[in-house]
Formats: sequence, C-alpha cells, structure tokens
Amino acid sequence: MTSAPEVTGFYEKRTGSVQYVVADPATGQCAIIDPVLDYDEKSGATATIQADRILQFIADRGYRVQWILDTHPHADHFTAADYLKGRTGAPTAIGAKVTEVQKLWAGFYNWPDFPADGSQWDRLFAAGDRFSIGDIPGRVMFSPGHTLASITYVIGDAAFVHDTLFMPDSGTARADFPGGSADALWQSIQDILALPDATRIYTGHDYCPGGRAPRWESTVAEQKATNIHIARHPAQPDFVALREARDKTLPMPRLILHALQINTNAGRLPAPESNGRRYLKIPLDLLDARWS
Repeated sequence: MTSAPEVTGFYEKRTGSVQYVVADPATGQCAIIDPVLDYDEKSGATATIQADRILQFIADRGYRVQWILDTHPHADHFTAADYLKGRTGAPTAIGAKVTEVQKLWAGFYNWPDFPADGSQWDRLFAAGDRFSIGDIPGRVMFSPGHTLASITYVIGDAAFVHDTLFMPDSGTARADFPGGSADALWQSIQDILALPDATRIYTGHDYCPGGRAPRWESTVAEQKATNIHIARHPAQPDFVALREARDKTLPMPRLILHALQINTNAGRLPAPESNGRRYLKIPLDLLDARWS
C-alpha cells in the first residue's frame, strides 16, 4: 500500500452528504472533496456555512488547499467548488465525462448557448490520470452507473467512491437518474472492490439507517464481506435486478432539478438578472413523479 493521507469527514445533515478534507500532514497540502453549498429550497436562500466550516478547519491545521475535487455533478446538493476556488485560489476538477452530463442537462433546461465543454473547471480528469496531494500520489478511476460522469479518487490508501457504494448496511447507490445504468454501476463496483482489501473506502452519503450515528469509512474487505447488496447478490444479473427494482420505488431527490443547473456549471450560481436577483429554471413534467 502507498502512504496514507489524513482524512477528515464533514457530515451535512440536511442532505446526508459527506464532505472531505484529504491532507498530507508532512507537506501541509490538502484537497477538498465534494463540498456542499448550503441551499434551502423553501426560501431559495443560499449560504456558505458548510464551506466556511471546512475553511476554518483548514486554517486551524495550517493546511494549504491544492485541489477542489468533485466526484460527479450531484443531484441532491449544490457544490461549493466555485465559492472555495474564490476563497483559496485552488484549481477545481471533475471527471472528463461531465461534458456528456452537461449536454444532456443543457437539453433538459433548453440552454442552447450553454458551453457543454467542461471549461467551467480547471481540469477534467480522464480514467487513469494521476495527480498528488503533497507527496501522496492520487489517481482517477472512471466509475459510471450512478451518473455518466462519476469518478473515484484513489489517494494513497484511501478511495473516495462518491455515490457508488454506501456503508455496508446501506448497500449501493441508485442508478436511475438520466444517464444512469445499473449494469455500469455493477462493473464500477467490481473495479473498486478489486483494490487491495485494506483500502479505506469513503462514501459520499450516509442516511443513518435505523437511526444510528453517521458513518462514512469502511474498507474494501468489509464491503466485499458485508455490503447488503454486493455480498448477498454478487452476480451481475441478480444485482442489476435488485438495483432496478429498488430504484423504481425511490422518489427523485427533492433538489435534482435545482442542483443540476448549478453543478453542471461547476457551482456557479445563475447570473443576476436586471433586478439584481438570480433565478433557477425548473422544467415541468421532465421526470417521473412516483407519487406516494
């Protein structure tokens, strides 16, 4: 195994999201992964509570931000990548397949002039690309299924798997968003579980089943042995059938139509209109309601 970064998770209760600071203590360099920009859909208010909490932690540790990384365009929260870039000057990055998600959602939002070329980020990572956090090596795995653009960051002995695997008692992520695929998700999970057994696995969400406290760290060995979807349904056809049946019962995330127009634009909020206010655009009757 390669060197082990210091990993600190920051749980965001409103959306069950986990944000990370991944640091090389020897050099003081760090990356921020999947940061949340606070958004209240009832009032339309935005805030930087979560991002400022992370910045304070970094300041207290004396770290320097080297990267601001998103694993995919999130459907359930706004990314704070653009805000953090403005505060730190660090470059932003995401998977190169984000351009496919941009094209898909630009059509949904009827944005004919939207630049669906990934230029909103400083770097687009392709599968196999390498980078570093201080002296700790990192590499990128392409992990589609939950979205077209999902990637996994492997940094030292830690893998940040976004919405592919959850904690073992919660199973795996849904694959029914536009561009999602349960078959692709199964293959992505196999690739992740082919990492060394001691690899630390960090999830993008935790929904606290049974009311337990939030958790977000496991290992490849633990996932293979006890994940309720993978261990019980190891064959691809069985897993795909389970995943697709479960997905049909799940309502769409309450922020999906809000969040994708922000997150396909690297966290930039819409430009103010003539009255100085910013506006979101919500397409009606685009997604299945799944009335309860």
